[in-house]
Amino acid sequence: MALKSLLRSCSILLVLTLALVGKTTAQSVLIPSPPQIAGSSYVLMDPKSGRIIMEENSHERLPPASLTKMMTAYIVERELDEGRISMSDMVPISVRAWKTEGSRTFVREGTSVPVETLLKGVIIQSGNDASVALAEFVAGSEDAFVDIMNQQAQLLGMKGTNFENATGLPSPEHFSTAYDLAILARAIINDYPENYPIYAEKHFTYNNIRQPNRNSLLWRDDTVDGLKTGHTEEAGYCLVASAKRNDSRFIAVVMGTSSSESRSQEVQKMLNYGFRYYESERLFRTGQEVMKADVWSGQADQVSVGLTDDVFVTIPRGSRNDLESTVDLDSVIKAPIKVGDELGRVKVSLNGEVLVDQPVQALTEVPEGGFFKRIWDAIKLFFVQLFQ
Repeated sequence: MALKSLLRSCSILLVLTLALVGKTTAQSVLIPSPPQIAGSSYVLMDPKSGRIIMEENSHERLPPASLTKMMTAYIVERELDEGRISMSDMVPISVRAWKTEGSRTFVREGTSVPVETLLKGVIIQSGNDASVALAEFVAGSEDAFVDIMNQQAQLLGMKGTNFENATGLPSPEHFSTAYDLAILARAIINDYPENYPIYAEKHFTYNNIRQPNRNSLLWRDDTVDGLKTGHTEEAGYCLVASAKRNDSRFIAVVMGTSSSESRSQEVQKMLNYGFRYYESERLFRTGQEVMKADVWSGQADQVSVGLTDDVFVTIPRGSRNDLESTVDLDSVIKAPIKVGDELGRVKVSLNGEVLVDQPVQALTEVPEGGFFKRIWDAIKLFFVQLFQ
């Protein structure tokens, strides 16, 4: 059984490798250095794989200005998804929300406004008053909402972020990083896709006042579909933008540029670089069987092995034929086996760089075999291991 298993594993590994590598070796792919970006910090990320294509000072803590509202909107979207609030709920506007300075949706104290209208005011028009109104509605007060914001930031892995308000108005200990904001943008896109089209809307009208989305790339590049601008004197001009071309998507973040025009130009340069020279490849689908593994002492002699999530890699265009993949299974796999049990690891590399290193799991269950099956397999396994 051990020799049979080894031959089967080698055969499947060869098939898997050929599927990724192809029959011929591709020529070296030439990638130029990333463009110079005029900003305090920046990052370009593929949200499918999480790979960083280019960055500079991406973990430097800086004031995020209205990019903060991405978290405000994300929490509202989470509350909607979990059924605690609905788009049609009417939100009472407090004096505090009405008086909030800065960019405004122009809600009026003493009125009630639907959640949907306020959410659009936050995302499209960057209304500080709408942000405070939603924070009070969700958590009872803006301070309590800020606690939720910081807890959510930790859950997303935003280690360089601390919020002190729901708007992004200047505050001494209110900061984030370009990397963290890319993580947040990735979560917005992936977790609540049903609400993501709001980020592409070019205008917002409330109380007979029509205001444009400040993300000018929505007019210049029809592949751009979000996300958010920010500006204060302390933060400079900031922008988080995402675009999708064919099957690839990138998120670009720039902080601390000198003007609204500069932030758009710098982000456009990053997006163009990413799409021109890189691509996303889905190597494995959720629940896709990678191979079958032999099982000892089970009601079945084999178990289906695969991955419980899609696996993407970000690679230079034209380099797919250079990918190499291996699967390393546990030397002895014994029943009982439950769906999701880790049975080994899959690794995918490109020119010696490991791009994927994650567990493979059982896709099917294998109950423990009967008494005589367990005894017989135990005897066979003893002799197999004795002569290894």
